[in-house]
Order: sequence, then C-alpha cells, then structure tokens
Amino acid sequence: MNEFAPAKINLFLDVIRKREDGYHDLGTLFQTIDVGDTVSATLRDDDKITLEYSTPQEYPKETDLVFRAAVLMQEAYRVLQGVDLYLEKVMPLGAGLGGGSADAAATLRLLNRLWKLNLPYEALEELGTSLGADVPFLVRGGSAFAEGIGEKLTPIEPLQLKDGQHLLVATPLDAVPTKDAYAGVPKSGPDRWEAFKSGFRAAAGSAPANGSAIDFALENVFNSFEISVFPKHPLVEQLKQEMTRLGASSVLMSGSGASVFGVFGTRSQAESALESLKPLSRYLAVTRFFQGF
Repeated sequence: MNEFAPAKINLFLDVIRKREDGYHDLGTLFQTIDVGDTVSATLRDDDKITLEYSTPQEYPKETDLVFRAAVLMQEAYRVLQGVDLYLEKVMPLGAGLGGGSADAAATLRLLNRLWKLNLPYEALEELGTSLGADVPFLVRGGSAFAEGIGEKLTPIEPLQLKDGQHLLVATPLDAVPTKDAYAGVPKSGPDRWEAFKSGFRAAAGSAPANGSAIDFALENVFNSFEISVFPKHPLVEQLKQEMTRLGASSVLMSGSGASVFGVFGTRSQAESALESLKPLSRYLAVTRFFQGF
C-alpha cells in the first residue's frame, strides 16, 4: 500500500505568547499543498518494523517520524504484525513545509488501513499529537485554523485557489534551525490573530463563500517569524524579494522557514519564475492547494 504525504504552508502565522513550559502559543491558518512525499508499506511475517529511504538520510532511522509513528501505533493498539516501510523522499528538510510531520501523518493513515484497525481520524490525530505539533493537522490536511502549539484544530471549508492561479514554492540554499526562528521573534498577544479569524469568517460568510475567503486569506498573509529569520538568513528574504519582483502576489515565508511561497495568476507565469529562481533554491515546485482526506 502507498500513501501520499502532502506538505503544508501557513497562510497566517503569529506567535502569541511564550508559555511557562517553554513552548509558544501560536495562531495559524494551515493549508496543505499538492506536493509531498510518499510512504509505502508491506506486511511482514513477524512483528518487526523496518524503514528504508529513496535517498539516504543523515539521522538514525529510530528517530525518524515515520518509524516512530509505526512503533507508536503498533504499541498503542497491540498490533502483532510487523511492517516494511519505504519513504520516497521529495520534500527538503528544514523547509517549513511540514515534510517530516506529513510523513508521520501518512504513516498513521497507511497503517490504519494495512493493519485493518479502522480508527477514526480523531484517534489518529490524538496519536499524532505526541509526534509533533503539525502532525494532527496533517492527518486530514485541507484548511484549518490551529492554536496552542498547533494541536488545537478548527477545520474550515477547504480553500481553493481561483481558476488559473498556481502556487510557486521555493526553498532557498539555506536552512533555518527552529531555535533561530524563535530567538527574537516578537510575541504579539492575541489581538492580531483574533482579528484575522474574525475577518476571515466574515469574508467566508459572504457570497460566494469560498471566493471571498480565499481573497481575504491571500490579501492578509502574515508570518511573524520573518522578523526574526530575515536578519540571520538573508537568502530567505532575498528569495521573497525575487519572487515578488517576478510577479507573485501574497508572497510569504512558510512556518519557521526557510521556504517561501507566492501566488501567480497562471501556471506559465509560475513556471517562468521557477526557472529564474533556480540559482537561489534547493527545492522548487509549481503546485495548487490539496483539499484534504
């Protein structure tokens, strides 16, 4: 069996406060996109779990979120069967696109089918919480508000780009350690996030609902991590500036970096920009939104 693991972008991301446990409360609008990795699985005759990759990874397999997700599900539901897992890795590491979390979520969906557990999505999301903040959202994907560290989800009507519009996603020749992003990021309090949610819901309540909602979202893209990331990682800011110069609208860094995305009016415009950005990038893709599972 195979399972697609769509990546995500953040159309809005604000850091609200630092908590007493050292984590940060966030407010974000998640959106899955139609590019990602693929996880494959084959049943074993014993109870062992193995993991292989399309390209070698630079970390122990036991720490991989795919492997951890499989072990977690096997132990939680006392599964006696093992599995051989294979990860077709496409998405770059350290990119702010949720690649590893998407792989973990795909593994949970895949093993739910392969082991015939028939668990509802809510159970998979609960399992995913212990694997990473983005995993619960990526179990179903689509569009959702997320709060807390990302685990408090409010699904919304799936957003769709308008006819012709395409997304260009670019990861610069740089990676942004999470600690760099959080160091010096301003804590905004709840007002900006609450205002965004209110404005979005008002737009979604007008007709045509989805068209107004996507217009509002793309006109109000925001990521507070740009404030802390750009001074330390000028290649990320340069990529955003170049994408804007090439005609993209709604250009924004995703997550805590380093990827940048922008919306183009046509696929050909996005593909032309992709060619221009190759010297600055280690990953590029023209894509659209993924509507979820």
